[in-house]
Amino acid sequence: MGKMLKITWDRSTIGQVKSQRATIRSLGLKKLNQTVIKEDTPQIRGMISRVRHLVTVEEV
Repeated sequence: MGKMLKITWDRSTIGQVKSQRATIRSLGLKKLNQTVIKEDTPQIRGMISRVRHLVTVEEV
């Protein structure tokens, strides 16, 4: 396994476009303030860049 990313959902998706809500769900986030650990891949980085204003990311 390569580097891992710790992704925390910080801001609500109320008022955001549907694709951003779908991106949050596809990252595995279901509840506000939830944290998931994902492998650092270009696909995950792309999803994070689409919702960077809603999440906090740390390298683990």
